[in-house]
Amino acid sequence: MKEILADILHLPLVDPVLIFSVVLAIILFAPIIFDKIRIPHIVGLILAGMILGPNGINLLSHDSSFELFGQVGILYIMFVAGIDMDMNDFVQNKNKSIVFGIFTFLIPMIIGTVTGYYLIQEIILSAAGDVSSISWLQGEVANNPTFIKYCLLSAIVLASMYASNTLLAYPIITRFGIAKQRSVNITVGGTMITTILSLLVLAVILEVVRQGSIDYMFWVRLAVGLGIYSFILFYLYPLVGRWFFKRFNDNIVQYIFVLSMVFLSSFLAKMAGVEYIIGAFLAGVTLNRLVPRQSPLMNRIDFVGNAIFIPFFLISVGMIVNVEIIFNGYLTIVTAIVMTMVATLTKYLAAKLTQKIYKMTPAEGSMIFGLSNAQAAATLAAVTIAYNLVIAYTADGSQIRLLSEEILNGTIVMILATCTISSIVTEKAARKLALEAEVDTTDSKYNPENRILIPVSNPETLDSLMELALLIKDKKDKQPVYALTVANDNQYSEKFAQGKKLLERAANIGAGADIKVKKISRYDLNISSGICNVVKEKNISDVVLGMHSKATSYDSFFGNLTETLLDGINRMICVYKSTQPMSTIKRVVVATTPKCEFETGFTKWCNRVFTLTSQIGSELVIYCTKDTQKLIAETAKAQKCNCKFTFNTLADWEDFLILSREVKENDLLVVVTARRQSISYTPLLEKLPRQLTQYFSDNSFIVLF
Repeated sequence: MKEILADILHLPLVDPVLIFSVVLAIILFAPIIFDKIRIPHIVGLILAGMILGPNGINLLSHDSSFELFGQVGILYIMFVAGIDMDMNDFVQNKNKSIVFGIFTFLIPMIIGTVTGYYLIQEIILSAAGDVSSISWLQGEVANNPTFIKYCLLSAIVLASMYASNTLLAYPIITRFGIAKQRSVNITVGGTMITTILSLLVLAVILEVVRQGSIDYMFWVRLAVGLGIYSFILFYLYPLVGRWFFKRFNDNIVQYIFVLSMVFLSSFLAKMAGVEYIIGAFLAGVTLNRLVPRQSPLMNRIDFVGNAIFIPFFLISVGMIVNVEIIFNGYLTIVTAIVMTMVATLTKYLAAKLTQKIYKMTPAEGSMIFGLSNAQAAATLAAVTIAYNLVIAYTADGSQIRLLSEEILNGTIVMILATCTISSIVTEKAARKLALEAEVDTTDSKYNPENRILIPVSNPETLDSLMELALLIKDKKDKQPVYALTVANDNQYSEKFAQGKKLLERAANIGAGADIKVKKISRYDLNISSGICNVVKEKNISDVVLGMHSKATSYDSFFGNLTETLLDGINRMICVYKSTQPMSTIKRVVVATTPKCEFETGFTKWCNRVFTLTSQIGSELVIYCTKDTQKLIAETAKAQKCNCKFTFNTLADWEDFLILSREVKENDLLVVVTARRQSISYTPLLEKLPRQLTQYFSDNSFIVLF
């Protein structure tokens, strides 16, 4: 059949445009077709690669382009897994991640080494016939101790393949929006621990096989390489990233910069002695705090990966699968079955043990198992390296490799089986966890308490105001962000034309972050009246304003517009002055007036500050009274806030200027103030404009009313 198609259609295809068109068709239609028969998209793309690849109908050749995009795809998966991690939640669950990482490393290593030893012994004896006829490349004596030594070394390499895993099903996590679930964070953290350990085991065994033994210089080179790499990644990367994001606001330029940092990290990781995938993941972890979850940049990262790079990798995995190898003898079949069973069983045991110890739900246990079961990147890297390493020759001149051809073929079957199991289990668990998360939230179809309005008039502040609005908006809230422009008789034609451009720009920023922006153009007597009327008509809960620019020396600090709104509407008003992008903020420092917990908007501003801090992944530092601290802590617990925050006592507002020593560069100051005649108002707040101007002019700050 394959030969007939090749003669008629001149297969495989060689025209690059046609090849790319076929790949795009696979990416488009495979999920649609396989979704109809309830097969996960990931498995569908792998199966499509099997059918159309060189071991199927040979429509596509597994050439250098697929190798390139496939390598980029797996690095992209690891990078997205790192950048999607909730670092605050990861810190809280780090002990659980370490425990799971140890389980998912040791259990496969122990069971895999035992089963692998007898399997490899059978494979070598079937090829050589007799131990004494084997010629070892290191010149060692052909006897039982030498035979046992190399069988054991090969078994350890095979076990390290079981121990490692690839987050192949992570796109499913992204699709269901559950990346911040603790089971996902535990699995991602544990995956990195076991993958690093398994690759280190591989490096050590390869050194033993190639050199005959390990000397201290090996450990010195490895330690020095990892030390230099860690310094570059964890110290220089954040400095360079923060510097870049402060100076370049273009989302495309930022995306290219992030991608460059990822692949540079991968290359440096390889130079340091670990695999590319570790570098990609650690780059994601390092850049995590610089890329807010709800931002145009994050949306581009997800879009490009899920649309091109990751599907390419999945198709390339399918293309190397050869179903015919199953029929190449009983030993291949036995090897494939044993490998698949051991890989699946050991990961299942590790997941269930973690679930039992930490009293997690069955859905969380299934998520840990499903996400950690897939074998692909590290497994392929290990088996390829070990297969290409010849350790001996038989009497008839046949090569004996560190991992034989039977294990190579069994690995391909294992990859297909574990990827299929991983995708199915992860998708089922993801649906359950997503439903459980929905039960914990209120109905988001109509929630008048979460409507944000941005009056737009100044092109210079529009980007920063939209950035803040998108970051304080709960991602589960489906309400749009409202952008408003107001014109009157005196400036109608001029204001209308300028306002229309600003509204379009606001809508484009929202679309970049996949958030709907509702544009409102309004005619009214004056701007403040127009804003007040829209707030009442649309039942707005939050108004985000830019900092007023004083036109004359007689102007007030906040401006007439803000003061009029404070008198005219009983809503939370947020006045924002930006000196740097939110993604470069290290700490959010909040100062509250005494008795602020008695205000009706207390829970509201707490929620907004928690959301903002979580989105940008920064530390939260709160200065308030002892009584307020208790209420904020209770609110954080009730809202399931996983931010890392610390309290400092600010017993009297007269001590506010203490913060001038505490607020550092790259800190965001949030001042929770009060309207006149409210419970928490104090006459000392009249000094706030002068204090902000004199002591905090170089910092971004938000004043909340």
